[in-house]
Amino acid sequence: MPNHDEFQPMRSRGRSRTREDRGPVTKHHVDDTFARYAAEYGLTPPGEETVTDDPPYGDRWTTWDDSTAGERGPRPYPDWVVTDLGAVDTELGILKTGKESDVFLLERSVPGTERATLMAAKRYRDPKHRMFHRDVGYREGRRDKESRVNRAIAKGSAFGREAIAGQWARAEFDALTSLWSAGVTVPYPVQILGTELLMEFIGDGDGGAAPRLAQLRPTPDERDDLWDQLAHNLTLLALAGYAHGDLSAYNLLVHDGRLVVIDVPQIVDVVGNPHGREFLDRDVRNVGGWFTARGLDPRRVGDLSEALAKDARLA
Repeated sequence: MPNHDEFQPMRSRGRSRTREDRGPVTKHHVDDTFARYAAEYGLTPPGEETVTDDPPYGDRWTTWDDSTAGERGPRPYPDWVVTDLGAVDTELGILKTGKESDVFLLERSVPGTERATLMAAKRYRDPKHRMFHRDVGYREGRRDKESRVNRAIAKGSAFGREAIAGQWARAEFDALTSLWSAGVTVPYPVQILGTELLMEFIGDGDGGAAPRLAQLRPTPDERDDLWDQLAHNLTLLALAGYAHGDLSAYNLLVHDGRLVVIDVPQIVDVVGNPHGREFLDRDVRNVGGWFTARGLDPRRVGDLSEALAKDARLA
């Protein structure tokens, strides 16, 4: 039989626990409780300003630090390029829409200062949209460093189409970089990130874009000056071994009398491309037609074609 003297008195099932039974009680202030939940779930206490990672204004923080050294324009950077890591990008509207890309007006500014600059943001469309209508011809002589990328492009797979989109963005950035360094009058390439290319905005400080050559009605003296500028730029292109590949009066801008060459993603290596001479001659013929229609001596167009072929070592 058990020894009943060893049993402790049992508390009645229905009796409430006394303070002694419960032990010490921990007191919590309601503000402390909210603070713990705020820390866990990212809530903002009443009366305090909400803290986020968003910029104080605009659409995004600068993407300058997202680009590597090889994805930024040639040094020395022009004074107007904003490299501050605390800068903010603000989209101000669209400048141009196209089949392969759209161009937006973008302001990059430093909060709390007057430092700001306007840029053109060219964004290539995703691979679901139609790419360049002469894509194959322009790509002759170009190859990616990775063989699997070349195979995917040849097969036309989704990955291959995406690779082509990236190639066009990179091709234009590299072309602008090379041409800028060679002295050709092109927009300065600020940076590239994925399929977005940021470059110098050609226009006034209020965001008014420079007109295209096709929009102008120049005097004879202005026409001749613009032709001389064109010949100079095409000569520099040819000496570097390139043709624009799609030159016309629609991808030449004129800002304060200065001719600027734009839209160069399809730039052609006239030596590596078997149709290089054809591209070179077509460039001169297309834009030359605009000048001759406004009184330029047609012989000057033919003379320029021959001179460029020699400069490019094709004749």
